[in-house]
Amino acid sequence: MNVLEMVEISKTFPGVKALDHVNFKVKQGEIHALCGENGAGKSTLMKVLSGLYPAGTYGGEILINGEKKSFHRITDAEQAGIAIIHQELALVKEMTVGENIFLGAEPVKRGAIQWNELYHQASLWLKKVGLNLPPDTKIGNLGIGQQQLVEIAKALSKHTKILILDEPTAALTESEVSILMGILNQLRREGVTCVYISHKMPEVFALADSITVLRDGRTVATLDRKETNDDQIVSLMVGRELTERYPRVEHSPGEKVLEVRDYNVWHPEKRQQKVLRDIDFTLREGEILGIAGLMGAGRTELVSSLFGAYGGRAEGTVLIEGQPIKIRSIADAIKAGIALVTEDRKRQGLVMGMDVKRNTTLATLGKVAKLGVINENEEIKWAERYVQDLKTKTASLETQVGTLSGGNQQKVVIGKWLMSGPKILIMDEPTRGIDVGAKYEIYNLMNQLVEQGVAIIMISSELPEVLGMSDRILVMCEGQFVREYDWREATQENIMLAATGGR
Repeated sequence: MNVLEMVEISKTFPGVKALDHVNFKVKQGEIHALCGENGAGKSTLMKVLSGLYPAGTYGGEILINGEKKSFHRITDAEQAGIAIIHQELALVKEMTVGENIFLGAEPVKRGAIQWNELYHQASLWLKKVGLNLPPDTKIGNLGIGQQQLVEIAKALSKHTKILILDEPTAALTESEVSILMGILNQLRREGVTCVYISHKMPEVFALADSITVLRDGRTVATLDRKETNDDQIVSLMVGRELTERYPRVEHSPGEKVLEVRDYNVWHPEKRQQKVLRDIDFTLREGEILGIAGLMGAGRTELVSSLFGAYGGRAEGTVLIEGQPIKIRSIADAIKAGIALVTEDRKRQGLVMGMDVKRNTTLATLGKVAKLGVINENEEIKWAERYVQDLKTKTASLETQVGTLSGGNQQKVVIGKWLMSGPKILIMDEPTRGIDVGAKYEIYNLMNQLVEQGVAIIMISSELPEVLGMSDRILVMCEGQFVREYDWREATQENIMLAATGGR
């Protein structure tokens, strides 16, 4: 029996038809994956279902257990047993776990919150999601994985029948992902229905019973997971065959462009704590150097330190094209020809409330300004160039960057740094949270840049990506490089063995 039916759902924003007569059916007690490229309409469809876009702002019907429903606000959907957990977690960091779980639904007696009852109930819901921690713990003291489980506990406390998870593992470690999967499997056994939005095919095929694919705001197919495979799903998502997920090109590395010797870095606050020890490596013109390792191994600390953005004390020798340099600030790094596409584009890579044009020129205002005054025509010229070169999908240069899909936001970040004319482009998790089609475009762009002589350092937690795109791979463990592999000899197994401290 279908617990949920969304029939002929259409939703239009100014100038954009986000959903075009979408049909979506979910059976009672299944995990139903919703797949599609960024901008395909997945999140919009779920915002319609969860009451974030109220009835009357879209066309079509929602049926729960065969009964027509109209949700005018999020609480209407919650009362019908629907809860959504967004990619950006909606928890109050300064409040306790218990306060967050019952926020707006606190147990009250004679006008007073019953704190003992609140924390007792919270501890029961925490046990339900496998979290063994005191309910009076502050949310700000928890890791992302634990916060994700608190969100699920909060949803279950509202007696949720349909749980929607939007890219729930984007910021989780492998162990946290397996914990989450175990909990979702348990919820399925208990009859909770789950809609699971993800770009990650291994997760979709490990969890889902059924898969619906959206493309360009339309339903393309709904398939039984056992009767399909990831290649078919990917080709349905992008509307074409991706014969090679990673477009490997034979590169011909040139002279050494970067040498790092005896490089040590200390924590910016715990000043006695070394986060990087005895780092030695080289980078050549026209090569992609992959850096692999577990979360917390020191990969991001290394590249942000080389970019002058880490804050902790650094000692050692850094040479660019054979010349020793001191990088004390981001301005020093840009001047030396280093650019960094950061791991978190929303907080560190872009100003989300600013338009595409201003974000593109932000790091190199000297190219578009004279005597402190920005030349608007120059700014438009530069921004237009990178929008065209990178095929960024945007209504105009004045479009607010926060309204673009993840893949197009990433292209704006890359355009910003290409404008600085880098010799060394560092890309930290360059395809995190973007769809397969946009990933493929970014891989092709990396190959083009390498052909032009740019040297790329790529950090990625996705081992197939490291293996598919790198010429050489350095493996990091506990603040040190422990192995180096040529791409021909590297495997997921030997990289993971080195990353976990094995021999």
